[in-house]
Amino acid sequence: MRDYGIGTYVRSLLRHLSRMDDSTEYVVLCRSWDLQILNELCPRFKTVPEASPGYSIREQFTVPRDLRREKADLFHAPHYVLPALTPCKSVVTIHDCIHLRFPQYLPSRLGYTYARSSLWMATHRSNLIMTVSEASKRDILEYYKVPSDKIHVIYNGIDERFSQAPAEEDVTRVRERYQLDGPFVLYAGNVKPHKNIERLIEAFYILKRGEFEHVKLVIIGDEISKYASLRHAVHRYKLHKHVRFLGFVPHRTLAVLYRQADAFVFPSLYEGFGLPPLEAMASGTPVITSNVSSLPEVVGDAAVLIDPLRPDAIAEAMRQVLTDSELRRSLTRRGLERASHFSWEQSIARVRDIYREVLES
Repeated sequence: MRDYGIGTYVRSLLRHLSRMDDSTEYVVLCRSWDLQILNELCPRFKTVPEASPGYSIREQFTVPRDLRREKADLFHAPHYVLPALTPCKSVVTIHDCIHLRFPQYLPSRLGYTYARSSLWMATHRSNLIMTVSEASKRDILEYYKVPSDKIHVIYNGIDERFSQAPAEEDVTRVRERYQLDGPFVLYAGNVKPHKNIERLIEAFYILKRGEFEHVKLVIIGDEISKYASLRHAVHRYKLHKHVRFLGFVPHRTLAVLYRQADAFVFPSLYEGFGLPPLEAMASGTPVITSNVSSLPEVVGDAAVLIDPLRPDAIAEAMRQVLTDSELRRSLTRRGLERASHFSWEQSIARVRDIYREVLES
């Protein structure tokens, strides 16, 4: 669960179910390295190590075996993998159709076939489908012929800790540790190709050709070593002194970085929801993001929307936010208001209602 996408969803799901449900017994299939975190949940949560690799043929057999052994009444697949042999009622969360929209980012043709068949199984064999935006619902309906009323849109929420100002000692610690002694633009999320980080780096180069010599670009995201093209882009534009790759950072550090950033830029080519822009808004940081997929639906009028295929447009948006104090104040005000409408507590309460509806049907 050490990531900013599905990991955030699963962590929030478990944490809030633990708080609000005092009668249901839960069995959590998890990796061995997650056991310590999950054991901090209330005693009604039983953890069962699941060693099968994700998106593997093996999990098609081991997950149903675990469900039978634990005598589960309902299985919630928090991504789109629903094994064909699932022995009980089921619900799935399909966050997006990224593998169908961008098959070129999958490692092989076999990967595409597995993703497409897994999504077919999830949409057709589950009792109900949850997704995180109307845009994702439209995508699911475009690819799979299922009744529209089988798909329930439940927006993601925002961790309430992002709305709390960090302690001064945390700010000092983060600033000193990462040598952030001046203004910086921030990106947070994973760094897969559809996140469009190479164009962000090019846009930052265009920005730096102006009067922004002391501005840095800070990129947060795990597994950067897998994408050598990002570091190549930094060296191609001679930005190695101005672009920082921080990898995965803990929540307290991320909260500080959101608050301290002069702008948050999220130029993704496709999102099922797009949680980082909302987290930045909840932190009072002006947001620049893409005008595609679910992002306009999520951010409303509280962000500067750009064409993610145009580095010059991304650069111009950064220039405006960094130089126009009235625009920054307006974005901060509207961002805080927009973020206040997204609550994990309300979202997970709706998920629990889905569980109840399926179990009673």
